[in-house]
Amino acid sequence: MASRKINVGIIGTGWIGEIRAKVCANHPLVESVHIAEIDPAKLARVGENTRAKTATTDYRELLRQGDIDAIFVCSTPETTHYPITKDCLLARKHTLLEKPMGLELNEADEMMALAKKAGLKFTIGYTQRFNPKYAYVKKCLIDGTLGSPVTALVSRNVSRSIGNKIGGRIRLSPAVMEATHDIDFILWCLEGTKPVRVYSEVVHRIMEKTHGVPDCQWIMVTMENGTVFTIGAGWALPPGYPHFSTTTIEFVGTEGALLIDDTHRDVVLNTMNKGMVLPLSTMPGEQVAHVYQGPMEAETIHFIEAVALDRPVVVTPEQARQVMEVTLAADLSAERHQPVSLPLEN
Repeated sequence: MASRKINVGIIGTGWIGEIRAKVCANHPLVESVHIAEIDPAKLARVGENTRAKTATTDYRELLRQGDIDAIFVCSTPETTHYPITKDCLLARKHTLLEKPMGLELNEADEMMALAKKAGLKFTIGYTQRFNPKYAYVKKCLIDGTLGSPVTALVSRNVSRSIGNKIGGRIRLSPAVMEATHDIDFILWCLEGTKPVRVYSEVVHRIMEKTHGVPDCQWIMVTMENGTVFTIGAGWALPPGYPHFSTTTIEFVGTEGALLIDDTHRDVVLNTMNKGMVLPLSTMPGEQVAHVYQGPMEAETIHFIEAVALDRPVVVTPEQARQVMEVTLAADLSAERHQPVSLPLEN
């Protein structure tokens, strides 16, 4: 199919939204960028840096513009995801929504129904699917290198600076805000079977006093075919540079195993005034001179091309709903201190 240039809107230009806006502004398939941001200072800065055709504090102004084809919903707090995305889909805009997809399963179901009825591309920002290290695991499963999956163990820890930033916004758990990426990744690797049971425990030592959220959360998921995987995620590491993220993955199959080091410790900077830091250590990545380090640029480009070239999205809303169901079950399990069976009642 022949390509066409598209007009793109970004709702919310904080840490993630600004990255996406800059990528859109520099992509040859994007005709114009339109942004909505309630912070006047951010609105002015990002609007200038991206040459935004529209810069407004009211996201509905973008939805009223018929020539805007696609919207990135990057708003916070996470309670805004469902109402804003619903408005985008009702306005017939192709939509990428940052995780979490919603806070209740009925919200996810309604958004999926709206997108399907209107024939819209609707996807969720599970960035790690665009991380080459993670994609290599998927490749080794598809081509048979690992054989049949047996188990997986993922450990994700981030610095307290991230925990302070996102953990306290509306008191969401590490399962919903951090482990969600890894749950999506492992379920993607295990396509063809579905989760049937979730057991989770949490630890309260640090963040409870200030934000009312756990420091870390361990989640064990049993699949219908008997495969079991475990994910540990938390945000209690001492302050890092600037939003330090470290992840390790062990994926074991009948014919082999993969050990993935995504700890961002391959580049170490040591200076007289700041000491030793890990300058390329954020999970979504950062701009480094003329190139972008991290998976978020690739994910943003993927959605641009999905709309402009009419290609399928990698992360389907049905897959994102399944991830959401597992995270909800994990929180319920941690509250009850017992396993929770799936599917959950809507």
